[in-house]
Formats: sequence, C-alpha cells, structure tokens
Amino acid sequence: MFLSFFENFLSEDLGILEIILRMVLTAIFVGIIGLERQMRHKIAGITTHLMVAFGAAGIAILQDALYYDALATTQAVYEEVGYMVEIQIQRQRVIAQVVTGVGFLGAGTILKTRNGIYGLTTAATLWLSAMIGLAFGMGAYAIGAIMSIFSFIFLTLFRKILQKTSLKHRESPDIIGAQIVDE
Repeated sequence: MFLSFFENFLSEDLGILEIILRMVLTAIFVGIIGLERQMRHKIAGITTHLMVAFGAAGIAILQDALYYDALATTQAVYEEVGYMVEIQIQRQRVIAQVVTGVGFLGAGTILKTRNGIYGLTTAATLWLSAMIGLAFGMGAYAIGAIMSIFSFIFLTLFRKILQKTSLKHRESPDIIGAQIVDE
C-alpha cells in the first residue's frame, strides 16, 4: 500500500491504510519540529504542534474524499443521463481556511514586552506544522518531508551557526510575563 514518495499525490485510493500512512507521516515529521520547541521550553510544544498538524491533515484528507466523491457523482450522472455535467471543485479553499485559522492560533503565542517581542518562531512553526499536515493529508509526501527537513535544519543547525556570529538571537524570558531588564 506504500506509494512511491514521488508518485502523483492525487491517487484515488483513500483507504484506511492510506489515511493512516498520511497521519503517521504527519506525526513523525511535525513531531520532530514540536520536540525541538518542547526542548527549548517554548509556549507551544510537541502536543500543540501535533494537534495543529493532525487537524490540518484531517481536513486535507476529508477534502480529498470530497473531491473523489464529486468525481464519482459526475461519472454516475453521466452514466444515468448520458451527458456530462459540470461540477466545480475548488480544493484550494480548504488550504486558505487552514492558513487563516492557524494564523489566528499562532498569534496567541506571540508576547510583547517593553523589551521586545517573543514567540514569533513558535507562531511560525505552528503555521508550518499546519502546512506540513495539509501536505501529508493531501498525499504530497515529498513536499511535506522537504518542508519538515528544511524547517528542522533552520531551527537547529542554522541557529547554532548564528550563535557563533554577531547575529545572535535574543533569548526569550524563561517565565511567561518575565521581562529582560536592560541596564
């Protein structure tokens, strides 16, 4: 049942094994990002990232199921009446709604103090987790894996490189509400 990693992601087989595969890939790749956030003691850790990604993946899987149902309905109508009917399927609408909704959720992780703004990376990783969930949920395995790998590289390795330069990143306060006092 495992599809080739680079196969067309619009396959008509949305059986239970395909759904489980999509969710497992979402869990693995987004779990790595969430674990990195958890280890840095950020507001949104592994559980939050996984819940966002699972929701996005579930919506994408449902969108695929609706897409194939519409195609089957079109075929059934054609066989019954003998002519084609037009059905508009706009798969991108679900993506737009997830992007908007998760953007609102991510805004809740951003904290503004008198010394700076914190939580932007966590908000971005939540948003990215939703996009990875959408990719795996729609069966675009290569896109989801590549987004995950790139984000993990930039969250870990690239950050370590920046720490050795003058472009150091200001650390967030350890406790919510704590402020860094410049002397």
